[in-house]
Amino acid sequence: MRRTIPAWTMILALGLANPVLSQEPPIGRTVDSLLDYARNNNPEYASMRFEADAAGERVTPAGALPDPRLKIELMDLTKMGEQNATLNPSRVGSTQYTLTQELPWYGKRDLKRDIAELEAEGAQGRARGSWAEIAAQLKTAHAQLYLLNHNEQLTREILDLMVRLEKIAQVRYAGGLAMQQDVIRSQVEQTGMRNDLIMLENDSNMLRARINMLLARPASAAIVSPDALRPIPAPAKLDYATLEERVRGRNPQLFADEAGIKSAEKRRELAYKERYPDFMVGVTPVQFGSSIEEWQLMVEFNIPLQQSSRRSMERESESMLAAARSRKEATANQVLSGLAENLSGIEAARRTEMLATTSLLPQAELTFNSALAAYENGKVDFATLLEAQQQIRKAKLNKIKAQADAQMRLAEIEKLLGEDL
Repeated sequence: MRRTIPAWTMILALGLANPVLSQEPPIGRTVDSLLDYARNNNPEYASMRFEADAAGERVTPAGALPDPRLKIELMDLTKMGEQNATLNPSRVGSTQYTLTQELPWYGKRDLKRDIAELEAEGAQGRARGSWAEIAAQLKTAHAQLYLLNHNEQLTREILDLMVRLEKIAQVRYAGGLAMQQDVIRSQVEQTGMRNDLIMLENDSNMLRARINMLLARPASAAIVSPDALRPIPAPAKLDYATLEERVRGRNPQLFADEAGIKSAEKRRELAYKERYPDFMVGVTPVQFGSSIEEWQLMVEFNIPLQQSSRRSMERESESMLAAARSRKEATANQVLSGLAENLSGIEAARRTEMLATTSLLPQAELTFNSALAAYENGKVDFATLLEAQQQIRKAKLNKIKAQADAQMRLAEIEKLLGEDL
């Protein structure tokens, strides 16, 4: 009789037999994969979200009335010495049940609730700012990883070229058409490039460790080398006037500072409300024996006599409001300055890339091909050939650096906006 193996048993067996299937797949091929992972796993962003949630839960208690109080007083426990002391309310001289409720001056509860709401908005802004900072770091690291990866590929291409040039130099040296110094020089260049590869590998490992730190993953977890960079928005979308308006309306820091100003205004208003007294009202039924025979009403209020203390509180609130306004102005100046700087940088990177692509690189390749043909014919020395090869490497590296710099500038602009362009 044949027995059927359950499907889940086979899946489990395959997973245990092949640990690779159960491992987390590598990420990093696109910047979106990094952002999606960090949004769900970064502990710093999670802590800011929880703090914002906690601030939101403070709104209801801030506007609520204080809990009422109940006081029970047993009067004349011995009934003028006629009996032993007792705690039975029906056997003492009288029992008073006092229920009281504190009532703040009109408008104070609303102000406290408004302050809590504005502080919750500020916490939300700080959480958004925390994510914008983390996202910018990941976008920048992704661009840097792209730069290192392509720099390594370029270095290996040039290294292969130097190996071929060494063979040409050896052939010419064997035929007495070149000096031994040409062969040695090519070998020195190869050694330098191999050293560059070691440094690039180390930089890549450190950068991957930094990315994993932002993702809350082990430092040695796999990060795939980027395939491509995000497209840079068209120049029309990078207009300063348009972006300035968006930054003023959506920047997380400015949003939090604006909430801070409104909160300071409410605190100032509340400080002036402290000139007026708070009340306490109460009702007291009085029990004699087993029945209620009397009812008492009570009104209590504090007397705001400490005017010097209140004036100091009012001046403090005025100063805190002025500080909040100055803080927002300083933030706006810093943010708009960063916006202008990065817009200029992204335009410079765009022009540099275009120049390298359309002019420097074609010219360098023509120069190298001409120098190689001339060297094989004995018309130029090996140093001229090396210089032409270095120009190709420099032109290609300038192009890659310009692309990565544009991405890093774009990441800074999006951090200032608090959202993607």
